[in-house]
Amino acid sequence: MTILVTGGDGYIGWPTALRIADRTDERVLAVDNFARREWVEEVGSVSAIPVASIEERIDAAEETLGIRNLSFAEGDLTEKSFVDELLTVHEPSVIVHTAAQPSAPYSQINGERANYTQHNNLQATRNLLWGLDDHDLTDTHFIETTTTGVYGAPEFPIPEGGAVMENDGERDEVPFPNMGGSWYHATKGFDAQNMRLANTQFGIPISDVRTAITYGTETEETRQDDRLKTRFDFDYYFGTVAHRFCAQAVAGYPVTVYGKGEQRKPFISLEDAVEGLAQIALTDADERPDDLTVYNQVTRAISIVEVAETIADAGDAYDLDVAVEHFENPRDEDETHKMEIENDRYEEVIGGQAQSFEAAMDDVLASLTRYADVIEAHEDRFLPGVLE
Repeated sequence: MTILVTGGDGYIGWPTALRIADRTDERVLAVDNFARREWVEEVGSVSAIPVASIEERIDAAEETLGIRNLSFAEGDLTEKSFVDELLTVHEPSVIVHTAAQPSAPYSQINGERANYTQHNNLQATRNLLWGLDDHDLTDTHFIETTTTGVYGAPEFPIPEGGAVMENDGERDEVPFPNMGGSWYHATKGFDAQNMRLANTQFGIPISDVRTAITYGTETEETRQDDRLKTRFDFDYYFGTVAHRFCAQAVAGYPVTVYGKGEQRKPFISLEDAVEGLAQIALTDADERPDDLTVYNQVTRAISIVEVAETIADAGDAYDLDVAVEHFENPRDEDETHKMEIENDRYEEVIGGQAQSFEAAMDDVLASLTRYADVIEAHEDRFLPGVLE
């Protein structure tokens, strides 16, 4: 049997494939169409940390880590014929689905990119779920990284998946409504509903892993060889807020906090995100739940101002004079929202946070100072631009 990791060339997918392969004798197959590399190039940016070719990555996994059960297949999951071939040949026992167009700002550029994002993300997931039923693989554990963004920013603690609704004096627990604030986030809300249907109608065991804003450059495995490094995006469209701030600090550019920056967002380190996915994927078949389980893949909520100030403090060790400046917020959001989010189920999986935000920011700055010239050459990508 095989464990499939879709999006296996990506920021989370690649180190997840490495960790799973390092901990099991089963074959691990990473699947990707390299679209993330193309999207970032399209917006005029690059990965700050050089990304090796997939062939070099797999060679390094064997040479450095002794991993011999990791391979790669190139293909587009929106093409049903490719998914059918993938499932027929490999009959996966587990699918870790991290493949997606993951950028909310990219999905908001124009209608063409909104349409592309929704088609790409939803079609890939539907093809996989229906494919499992069509090929009599309904015992396959389907794990998808959706996003905590599907919850929006409610004024009450966010549960791990369900919510209690009351109407006319009656109460019941229902799936949390899709309150995502972008065309990208909407795809993950729809994916959550489609996974629920697949569990109900096909009996596929589902783990909906709602991933928070992920930060960091390293995992235990990627530290061992430069060829094993995962990508690091820092532009407005694909760089998460903490990563963009770190790149700005390295380039001597002011750290740009939009508005007050007092709103708290859910965060998790790359190390903790990868560990959770690996643990869930490697759960023994007889211990997997048969139903749909939602995990809030988050370790803590942090305000945007705190993110900026932590990076400024960490910059001292690298002789970086980091200025924190406030700019008009181009996004329609509550700048003082105090997010509370439950994560007991996910905390139990990982056994507690392995890497703090402060330690990860030190990691990031240590990595980025090696490639300051790459960042400085693309510093015009820190702020939103007009793309046709």
